[in-house]
Parts: sequence; C-alpha cells; structure tokens
Amino acid sequence: MIPGVTSMKDRMLAGEPYIADDPEIIADLDQAARLSERFNRSSADDPEGRLAALRDLLGSVGEDTWVRPPFYCDYGYQTHLGPRCFVNFNAVFLDVARITIGADVQIGPNVQLLTATHPVEPAARRDKWEAAEPITIGDNVWLGGGVIVLAGVTIGENTVVGAGAVVTRDLPPNVVALGNPARPVRDLEQAT
Repeated sequence: MIPGVTSMKDRMLAGEPYIADDPEIIADLDQAARLSERFNRSSADDPEGRLAALRDLLGSVGEDTWVRPPFYCDYGYQTHLGPRCFVNFNAVFLDVARITIGADVQIGPNVQLLTATHPVEPAARRDKWEAAEPITIGDNVWLGGGVIVLAGVTIGENTVVGAGAVVTRDLPPNVVALGNPARPVRDLEQAT
C-alpha cells in the first residue's frame, strides 16, 4: 500500500491497482451516468443548458469547446478539454485515469480514449483488479473517425491520426499517423 493512499478510490486516482466494485467507485460511476444522461438528453435548442450539463460532468471544459451528444465516459471528472475543441458523436472516454486534451483539438465520430487496463492473469481479473494510465492529447491534434487511443499514450501537438487507427504508443508532434498499430507515415511542416 502507498503511504497516505487508504481507499480503493485513492488507489485508482493514484494510478495504482484497485478493486473495481468498491462502493465509493460505484457511486462515482453512478453519478457520471446520471450527468451523462442529462448531457445526452440536452436539447440543441438550449446550447447554454447543454454546456452547463457538460461542465457539470467533466473536470474542465475550455472556452468555445463543443461536444456533440451522445458522449460516454466512466467518471467525467478525470476528463479535461482545452479551449476551442470539437468532439463529434459517439465519443467514448474511459477516464479511469486522467484524460487531458489540449487546445484546438478535433475529435471525429466514434473515437475511443481508453485509460483502463486489466491484468493478464485470470485470477486477478476474476478478483476485479483494474488499473489505468493517463492519456494526453496535445494542442491542435486531429483524431479521425473511429480512432482508438490506448492507456498511457501521449499524442504530440499538430499530429493527425487517420480514421480507424489504433494508437498503442506515443506519437511525436507534427506527423500523420495511420494503421493498427498507428505509425507515423509522414512529417508535417510546422506553421511559422
């Protein structure tokens, strides 16, 4: 056990293995489910109400950021969106660990950001042990439709990840990356 880390929720937030069916963790999941439902049922005719629902759900939402419902997450408070971001329909952010999204990021439909990890050993999985690693998306990144970003990945600024790619490891800034696993296929010229 880590000094000062006493509950399963503390373990989860510290990035340590934790038991997923802990009552405090379940309460946070239930709260996020209620807030997600409120956001997903919000009306396009009430953009201020929709934004308020999103701000209640997420850890932070930058100015002029837009998320199109439906949107799904585990906890919400672990997700931080920078200013001027756009998140398209059917985004799934499994934010067991922190998800940090920079400024001016474009996220296509059906994108999944998956911080959760599970043990390979059957006994540990059966005992409901889980862990998570953070995801960081740099400024001005574009994630094409259906991109999957796995736990522990950082994507550098200005990078474009092509539709359907699976990002299993860090991507540098200023590249176009494609495939499964995603690999840089060309460099982008930096704007001056």
